[in-house]
Amino acid sequence: MRQRQKGVTFIGWLFLLAPLAVLVYCGIRLTPVYLNYFAVTKSMNQVASEYKGAEGAVNVTEVHNALQRRWDVDSINYPEVKTITVAREGEKWMLEANYEDEVKVFSGISLLVHFDKKVAVQ
Repeated sequence: MRQRQKGVTFIGWLFLLAPLAVLVYCGIRLTPVYLNYFAVTKSMNQVASEYKGAEGAVNVTEVHNALQRRWDVDSINYPEVKTITVAREGEKWMLEANYEDEVKVFSGISLLVHFDKKVAVQ
């Protein structure tokens, strides 16, 4: 009687685990980008709550300065504060961070992540 192989061979494991390893590596490379995004949104929410009662008296330069102070403390280098849009939409003031961040994975392969966050000053 012939014996049949049971289980997965070493080459089979390589074919199974190689794509998983690439995905884990991409996740590790993307982690700092998302941590930066969470810090940006946190500081935008804090500035929006700081200017909560000032409906008509919001000064764009003051908002950018408040964001810059928070970003200096949190060591946020990207995006720059001047790229944050502060504009009036109807009755509310809106802070908008619309930017892209690129992460190099391998020599010629990069991942491009687009972030778009709006926070209302209420």
